[in-house]
Amino acid sequence: MKTTCEIMVQKVLPAIRAELSRAMIFEHGCTQQDVADILELSRAAVSQYVSEKRGAEVDFSEETQKEIRKFASVLLNGGLSSQEKVEGMCSICCFVQKSGWLYRTVPEAKACIICKDMN
Repeated sequence: MKTTCEIMVQKVLPAIRAELSRAMIFEHGCTQQDVADILELSRAAVSQYVSEKRGAEVDFSEETQKEIRKFASVLLNGGLSSQEKVEGMCSICCFVQKSGWLYRTVPEAKACIICKDMN
């Protein structure tokens, strides 16, 4: 059995990055390099997220997609430190856990104890 953190890191975080990348490029007109700079990733990684070679395993609810698009807008307003970007990603990750995605996908999974401590 995989831990909750493994599931979230292997499946959910790449899917969040993919959604963020697509939102910034297709809804806000950013280039892949712009997105790479904002998300502190390589341009190649962004290309893979956009082309669904990475992060395509999770189908988020419309409500979760809306939260991710809101975070994309916050990122595009600029001025966030790396720590604030991490906190934003953690917030989206917690939102996914609370939405029930994890428990529908992996019923035996438990809530992340690290996330619980943060909230």
